[in-house]
Amino acid sequence: MKHGFVKVAAMTPKIRVADPVYNAKEICKGIEEATVKGAKIIVFPELCLTGYTCNDLFLQELLLTQAKEALHIVADATEGSDALVFVGLPLEKDQKLYNVAAVLQDGEVLAFIPKKYIPSYAEFYEARHFTPGNAVPEVYFYEGKEVPFGTDILFESDAVNGLVVGCEICEDIWVPDSPGISHALAGATVLVNLSASNETVGKDAYREMLVKATSAKLIAAYIYASIGEGESTQDLVFGGHNVIAENGTILMQAKRFEPENTYADIDIHRLRHERRRMTTYLPKRADHYTVVPVHMEKEDTALERKFAPRPFVPSNQAQRDKRCDEILSIQSYGLKKRYEHTGCQSAVIGISGGLDSTLALLVTVRAFDMLGIDRSKITSVTMPCFGTTDRTYDNACKLAKTLGTTLEEVDIKEAVTIHFRDIKQDIDCHDVTYENGQARERTQILMDIANRTGGMVIGTGDMSELALGWATYNGDHMSMYGVNVGVPKTLVRHLVQYYADTCDNDRLKEVLLDVLDTPVSPELLPPVDGVISQKTEDLVGPYELHDFFLYYMLRCGFEPAKIYRIACEAFNGIYDKGVILKWLKIFYRRFFAQQFKRSCLPDGPKVGSVAVSPRGDLRMPSDACAAIWMQQLEAL
Repeated sequence: MKHGFVKVAAMTPKIRVADPVYNAKEICKGIEEATVKGAKIIVFPELCLTGYTCNDLFLQELLLTQAKEALHIVADATEGSDALVFVGLPLEKDQKLYNVAAVLQDGEVLAFIPKKYIPSYAEFYEARHFTPGNAVPEVYFYEGKEVPFGTDILFESDAVNGLVVGCEICEDIWVPDSPGISHALAGATVLVNLSASNETVGKDAYREMLVKATSAKLIAAYIYASIGEGESTQDLVFGGHNVIAENGTILMQAKRFEPENTYADIDIHRLRHERRRMTTYLPKRADHYTVVPVHMEKEDTALERKFAPRPFVPSNQAQRDKRCDEILSIQSYGLKKRYEHTGCQSAVIGISGGLDSTLALLVTVRAFDMLGIDRSKITSVTMPCFGTTDRTYDNACKLAKTLGTTLEEVDIKEAVTIHFRDIKQDIDCHDVTYENGQARERTQILMDIANRTGGMVIGTGDMSELALGWATYNGDHMSMYGVNVGVPKTLVRHLVQYYADTCDNDRLKEVLLDVLDTPVSPELLPPVDGVISQKTEDLVGPYELHDFFLYYMLRCGFEPAKIYRIACEAFNGIYDKGVILKWLKIFYRRFFAQQFKRSCLPDGPKVGSVAVSPRGDLRMPSDACAAIWMQQLEAL
């Protein structure tokens, strides 16, 4: 349960229709399996103690009696366990029959949750047997004890802050006003559904979409357990389609038509962060809700959940291509609007032969094509200095010419040397002044050429550099529109690769591929034997790590210890734990110290769910203290 992770299970036992004792034994086996695996919420299907397809046998006194006795067997099987178990059965109350979920823990029946919406259409005839459940909880006497009976009951765990569970049954999720909506607004972060959904062509996709969308809309985890083998196939077939989702993402689902219990690790802290972040998510707890306190031991959940090492980059090629095209469109449309508004007809962009300036130039070309402005109005400026290598210089020139832009070269060595003499900077001292003096000289040149041509300077810096403050203040930090400000470094590479793959220009593709093969560097220090000597990732750390840290800090609100834990899982075999911790400390130190640069960023388009604009997603004081974050890191 550490860091808010809770293991949950959706179970589909192989049952016998109208044989509660046999079914109870199979359910008990499932509980034992799930408990061994560390599951704290275990969900079985609708009416699984008797079978969903009993039809008029539900009216038989013997079956109902046997179902209650079978429930006693299952309840006994939970003794000594703090897992919350949901089991479906028919239950008589006040001479009416209800389709209910019994909620069990440590040998006790905590509550009965009745199904609210009873379908009687198409292949469903439940209204022939069952009565719709009451919302306001009432007292039900079970084995001499008062047990709450009603839909509006929540179960609140003391092991994880915010772990609150609500329950609905099958059809309840398919209706416009499901009990789950009320449960979530009343505080439930986890919704369980005991289901008996039969298979028809295409229904699985709709069911998956429904669970996924419900979890997204309610910012909740959703555990959907459906019946499978053993049910009658007289007219219907049930595939055991179990689905576990979290905030719009399918964490795990069962393969249909095969007995398969489904497990996943849900993240309560992430759900709480999302609800805090979403100002339109407004809690609304009705006074009649009953909240049942549930004690669970605070254990360290063994994680099976996988964390993508590159959260900004889809692993699927088709999805990645689609995202790249979408991002390029967002960037170019943003720039297009700025040109339409200002009436400018020219652009100035500093090109280095590196990834960021390459992407910015490609976006600018795309925007000018949309505007119908000739590409020659784009002035591509190369400004060689002390650290420029032949490789990057040649690539910059080839790129500018191949794209049909106007290439200008301004060698800044002499100007920088004079500047160093004026400020009494030793030219042999390769410190921050040596580096930043070159960066600011380049920005001054770009701004002045923009004035001369009546154009705008297009910024090239990406979001990862801004997060780390890896930009010279009022140097490459400044522009008139920054097209890359919303793009993390790990995604920049894929955008350039996508452009190379789809440009239908062999010469351009060749240049782009060589740019992709070039080490990331600001080239502010002299090369060694003509080779780049200053590699950015040697200085600030691997960008794939920093992008991972950035995503889970800003998008998910994770604390440093949690980010460290999941980074060790995601990069297992790539970086050892000491290396990850080293760069995580540097990330936090730089992120807090460099906010002043982000506080005065030029305009630029947001392209994903994470952004660092001071006018958008990141309203952070420039002098915020990092002490509590660093203290947690030092304790690791």
